[in-house]
Amino acid sequence: MLGLLGLSAMATVITENEGHLSARTAEYAQDKMEQLLALKYGDTQSDTTVFPAATTGGTGLTAGGSSTPAGPTAKYVDYLDAAGTLLPSTGTTAPAGWFYKRVWAVSTVATNLKQITVTSIVARAVGNKQPPHATVSALKVYPF
Repeated sequence: MLGLLGLSAMATVITENEGHLSARTAEYAQDKMEQLLALKYGDTQSDTTVFPAATTGGTGLTAGGSSTPAGPTAKYVDYLDAAGTLLPSTGTTAPAGWFYKRVWAVSTVATNLKQITVTSIVARAVGNKQPPHATVSALKVYPF
């Protein structure tokens, strides 16, 4: 019975980290990607750190940002609580109660072509494991 108890605990940790948390990070990265892809190619003002995006106060699809969660760039990062609700934040300072962090980078690949990369990470994993994360990338072409 003791052997089964250890196996049960390990299965719970794996299910939570690789099932639930990994799925949520992928879902939240995709949500941010969809929000960014909905912007016009030349948008340099929309604030996508709020939802729905504000028409001013942000960077839109201006080249910049970072897809590395350890080094977020102001206006290219947002935070969600454990339920996936967007939390108000300023700069790169994480608000209290955040559980998911999303960072994104926009780069100009060629004339009329931008690459958008979004990475989402969870604050902590179950069982002292490495926190699950997901990265999605897409190309946006002008005039779309």
